[in-house]
Amino acid sequence: MAGNTFGKTFRITTFGESHGAAVGVVIDGCPAGLELSEADVQPDLDKRRPGQSEIVTPRDESDEIKIMSGVFEGKTLGTPIMLMVTNKDHKSDDYENIKKQYRPSHADYTYDVKYGRRDYRGGGRSSARTTLAIVAAGAVAKKYLSTTLNGFEVLSYVEQVGDIVADCQDVKSEDVEANIVRCPDAKAAEKMIELIKKLKAEGDTVGGVIKGMIRGVPAGLGEPVFDKISADLAKGMMGINAVKGFEIGSGFAGVSMRGSEHNDAFYMDGNNVKTRTNNSGGVQGGISNGEEIYFRVAFKPVATIMMEQDSIDVEHHDVKIQAIGRHDPCVLPRAVAIVDAISAIVVMDHYL
Repeated sequence: MAGNTFGKTFRITTFGESHGAAVGVVIDGCPAGLELSEADVQPDLDKRRPGQSEIVTPRDESDEIKIMSGVFEGKTLGTPIMLMVTNKDHKSDDYENIKKQYRPSHADYTYDVKYGRRDYRGGGRSSARTTLAIVAAGAVAKKYLSTTLNGFEVLSYVEQVGDIVADCQDVKSEDVEANIVRCPDAKAAEKMIELIKKLKAEGDTVGGVIKGMIRGVPAGLGEPVFDKISADLAKGMMGINAVKGFEIGSGFAGVSMRGSEHNDAFYMDGNNVKTRTNNSGGVQGGISNGEEIYFRVAFKPVATIMMEQDSIDVEHHDVKIQAIGRHDPCVLPRAVAIVDAISAIVVMDHYL
């Protein structure tokens, strides 16, 4: 299977399946001398782990990270870093009834077509369980960049669930963590939580939008033509399970603006080059301009619903399919940590 590695200088290769023995990541390209311990990585995994609230999957995993290589006497060696979490609460029997059936909007059929076989237990390699490896790698990137770049910060939050849209200004990390849905707008968050609870009770799911921001990125990161920092952000975000859309800066809203409205005028703030607006989202010509990079990521509703659906089996016979088990009614609260991780990984790769 190809496609498990992301990045060029700071490269991550993830491994593992939803119900396999372990999930993890090998990081290559992290400079030597960075102080690193499990305590630097665990808080980010805690934001992504299952079972953390009543609106996410109740799968009970502590996701306790272990550093298996690349660190000696508390500092990185410059050699590959292996980070791993052992799976403990997988219940594979929940999938026995559908192991020969294709779940609608899952990777069951496409994996069978491509590889000739698949791990039906929780989706195997296609499961969002594997995103914990991305979060672990992102924590390492965040640690390095926060010690190297003045004012560096990645910050994502839930901006929309279904048709409920938050109104958020001057967001801080503590605002994001103030409620279980990770939306800084308290009134909108309350409505989002109620909607997720309602759909969970009905056996249904809902999608939404996460807004991401990257602060403290110096001007000059990004490579034309195909390795634009914006292009790598798009590729990374589109690699997250359930993501169906990505826009940066003004995005699709920019199509209704005139050039005279959309252009970001330059000015000098002391010795610093600044722009009066930021419709470009901090990236021009695929290269960072020093302004805040911001973007939006669209997540579809979780494909596993607790309702009977029409489908086919591996022999292409019509079947009725009924999912059981433990699943997220809305993936967004846990996906905030994944979006943050991709942001840090992309900036790290380009910075190095």
